[in-house]
Amino acid sequence: MFIPLHDGEPMRNLRRPYVTYGVIGLCVLLYVAPQLGLLPPVEPYLAAGFGIIPKVVLGDAYLPADLPQAPAWLTPATSLFLHGNLAHLIGNMLFLWVFADNVEDMMGHARFLVFFIACGVLAAFVHALTHLGSEQPLIGASGAISGIIAAYLMLFPRVRVWGLILKFVPIAVPAWLAIGAWIAVQVLQGLWGDQSVVAWFAHLGGLAAGITLAPFLLAPGVSIRERWRR
Repeated sequence: MFIPLHDGEPMRNLRRPYVTYGVIGLCVLLYVAPQLGLLPPVEPYLAAGFGIIPKVVLGDAYLPADLPQAPAWLTPATSLFLHGNLAHLIGNMLFLWVFADNVEDMMGHARFLVFFIACGVLAAFVHALTHLGSEQPLIGASGAISGIIAAYLMLFPRVRVWGLILKFVPIAVPAWLAIGAWIAVQVLQGLWGDQSVVAWFAHLGGLAAGITLAPFLLAPGVSIRERWRR
């Protein structure tokens, strides 16, 4: 497994990736607040009320009326900002920290926010469609992050990414190799992996959403074709 730590691509168009910072801050806040007793615990309360539950969104199941909850149609978006444990949070935020700033730089703040939410929502619906009878809530930003990773690969295929393999071995490889290997793992796990542990189809849905949407949300003057020629 490759754990990204840093990339070699500076910001070129924006001073700061404020949307990326805001998403990371909100995810951290919504994880820490329940630990401090300021919100109900993520598991099971917030996850049930604000995560996406396939049988609630696309089926005939309903949540108890006294449970704090978002409207079912909104949960594909609210689910993106909740994380079940510290490892889940750190892993997702690390991928956001490394890859999202440069994608935001190529899109601009508003387009990137639309892109992030759209990829996450579409990924959540892919998960729901492939788990129609499930009453297990899905939470986490990994579907949206998968879209960001797809966009990064399209925009920065040759940028070197520093990270760890086998959890502690440092290595620097081109983005196309690191991300290509990561995508291969998602596909293989989606086909043969344990769906009860990781929402692999949400990752695949996010990748497909990112590939489809990124070309339409780039800032004026930014061309994927030109980026590949560099």
